[in-house]
Amino acid sequence: MTTAIQQPNRTGRRWEDIGEPSRFEWDQGPENLSPPPADRTVRTARGLGWFSIGLGLAEVAAPRRMARLIGVEDDDTHRNILFAYGLREIASGLAILAGERPTGAVWARVGGDLMDLAFLGRAMASDRSERGKVALATAAVLGVTALDVMTGQRLKQQTDGGKGLSSGAIDVRQSITIGRPPDELYRFWRDFRNLPQFMEHVESVQVLDERRSHWKAKAPAGSSVEWDASIVEDRPNEAIAWQSEPQADVPNRGTVRFKPAPGNLGTEIHVSLQYDPPGGRLGALVAKLFGEEPSQQVKSDLRRLKQVIETGEVVHSDASIHRGMHPAQPSAEAAKLGGDR
Repeated sequence: MTTAIQQPNRTGRRWEDIGEPSRFEWDQGPENLSPPPADRTVRTARGLGWFSIGLGLAEVAAPRRMARLIGVEDDDTHRNILFAYGLREIASGLAILAGERPTGAVWARVGGDLMDLAFLGRAMASDRSERGKVALATAAVLGVTALDVMTGQRLKQQTDGGKGLSSGAIDVRQSITIGRPPDELYRFWRDFRNLPQFMEHVESVQVLDERRSHWKAKAPAGSSVEWDASIVEDRPNEAIAWQSEPQADVPNRGTVRFKPAPGNLGTEIHVSLQYDPPGGRLGALVAKLFGEEPSQQVKSDLRRLKQVIETGEVVHSDASIHRGMHPAQPSAEAAKLGGDR
């Protein structure tokens, strides 16, 4: 069993007897029990409510025009379906606006989104539909569905008190060998500000103190998620483990281990990551529709890390080059100026 840090940090937490990420145990100081402001999530839900009402009024008042707009056949059957969907949208919007924290009403919108996608799927298969318009309408509904599921998940986390990972958490494990010694790779990863260089979906990491950091990452449909994380295990040149703090948009925990490769060929990096996708399993399905498969994401991130560490550059498939900022690999331009990038 791994011996981990057993001293309090600045937030009043301590870490005891921590090995694999699934063994994390937490003691929280009273200052961590009060939830952070949730105004942004509630405002998003209110916006979805008004969107539902506006869309519903359009479908009820002008079902024929809506049918032509989305490319479905303009007949009595489709007009009646759109009229009924309009009434559903209005009811969903009113329910969201009426609730102080409308978790259930937002998830009801998700159910409506699935009905809309099924309707558009049938239209796409019909020879009487304008498939180009139907495809655009489907893409729009997928984007709204992603926003709905993320908002519903955030509201649920706030209602539940942000208790951490659910039983349906996604588990990802990947590894790679990099031709550098463990101490160099440990130092690079330990400065979390370096991570956006190779983690494609991480927009920024702000280091708050010795063990806490604030993360912002891309999410489906052009949205973003944020959370605070704390280091729960730190063994120099060997391993780093972290876990998100309560009320995270995406509860997560993980470990990265640095192991000398056989034959003195560098370092094996082993990454273990568990997280709750926004919207739970439904959110994971929506993410896959957008091409966001988690295991492949981590695998690609590690390949970019290898490129940054070994060459100082990330080479994309279109032969373009994105220069990394690994201090041991200055760019040619920086070298000419006598500085590092």
